[in-house]
Formats: sequence, C-alpha cells, structure tokens
Amino acid sequence: MSTEQTFIAIKPDGVQRGLVGPIISRFENRGYKLVALKLVTPGVAHLEAHYADLKDKPFFPGLVKYMASGPIAAMVWEGKDAVKTGRTLLGATNPLASAPGTIRGDYAIDVGRNVCHGSDSVENAKKEIALWFKPEELNSYKSASYDWVYEN
Repeated sequence: MSTEQTFIAIKPDGVQRGLVGPIISRFENRGYKLVALKLVTPGVAHLEAHYADLKDKPFFPGLVKYMASGPIAAMVWEGKDAVKTGRTLLGATNPLASAPGTIRGDYAIDVGRNVCHGSDSVENAKKEIALWFKPEELNSYKSASYDWVYEN
C-alpha cells in the first residue's frame, strides 16, 4: 500500500480556543498516524514563504499578521490518501460552506478564523512539510493499530 503525508496546521484561533486535542482526535480516530507535531510561533518571513502563492491577494498582509499573532500547532499526518482525506476532514475553506461533522463545519464561522490549514496536494504537502519540519523531526514507525486500520 502506498502512503502519503500531509501537513496540517491548527491556526492561532484553534490553539487559543483549546481545539488542538479535538482536532488531533479527528485524525487519530480516522486512522491516520501522527509523525510530527510542534507548537510554534513562526516569524513573518516564514509565513510569507508558506503563503507565497497568495502574496498578490488583498487579504495577504492581514493573513500573515494573524498567523503570526500566536502559536500554531504544526503537524504531519501519514496514511492512505492523507492529503485528500485531510482536506475532507477539515471541510471547505469557508466554514459556512463546510458540512456539519467537519472540523470547520463544527468549529468555525468566518473564513479569516477557519481554525486549520491543510495541504491541498501531495506536491504542496511535501513543500510545506519541508518548510515547517527538519527531516529528523519526522518519525518513522509502524503504528500498533496499523493492521486494524488497513487490510493489506
């Protein structure tokens, strides 16, 4: 079976609201394996690199300022279709368009306070993971629940 990794970040609003545990539980309950986790308050340059694809958008300065306003729980999750399913667990970028049962559908109202970031492609996940974690910070192990999550 081919596995992939995805980058998920709980934004400052999610950290401040005490949602780190419930969000981690969503991924664990689904069967994904946590391979990296840290609480960080990144600098402006780091955030500008992370959101470089949005630099021409009018909301970019406010986004960077907000993301630098407090700690972020940065994570790497691993498993089958981790990127696509991670996005599904998060819900639509606009929380009002997110289905109940998704993270954003349950915990957010405004786009500017949508609790989480999730990689939107395998390629971007690799870039984001490399931006937020050193290779030695990624753990490689077989989860004790692996054989109960995957049939092969």
